[in-house]
Amino acid sequence: MEYFAELGYLGLFVAAFLAATILPLSSEIVLSSLLLSGLSPFALVAIATTGNVLGSLTNYALGYWASNEVIKRWLKISDEEFVRAEQRFVKYGLFSLLFAWVPIIGDPLTVIAGVLRIRLLWFVLLVATGKLIRYIVISQLVLQAA
Repeated sequence: MEYFAELGYLGLFVAAFLAATILPLSSEIVLSSLLLSGLSPFALVAIATTGNVLGSLTNYALGYWASNEVIKRWLKISDEEFVRAEQRFVKYGLFSLLFAWVPIIGDPLTVIAGVLRIRLLWFVLLVATGKLIRYIVISQLVLQAA
């Protein structure tokens, strides 16, 4: 069981990290299966949150350091879509980062935060808070349904 737990925790970390990038992965499925296997809910939520936030930090770094052309190509968005994404971020403000976990909009949101040079402390606090709450809610739902 210890070996399974170690692999499970590592697998969840990798899945959560990659799910925060543009790769079409779902860390929620991995989290749910590991919760049902009896691993520590506290540890699983902490590991999933950490991996997912680090993945978002990777997006932030891309936005911060890459050229707009590279970002548009990576996100597969046009000039107009890029401008609209920036405008939405400015319109809804810093607290929109609480929703960085939302599929489709979350990844570009974290990249745009880097492009706009949002203070890293605020970025980490808001992104981590939103992702932590999401994983806690998912964990509670899975454990109550089991």
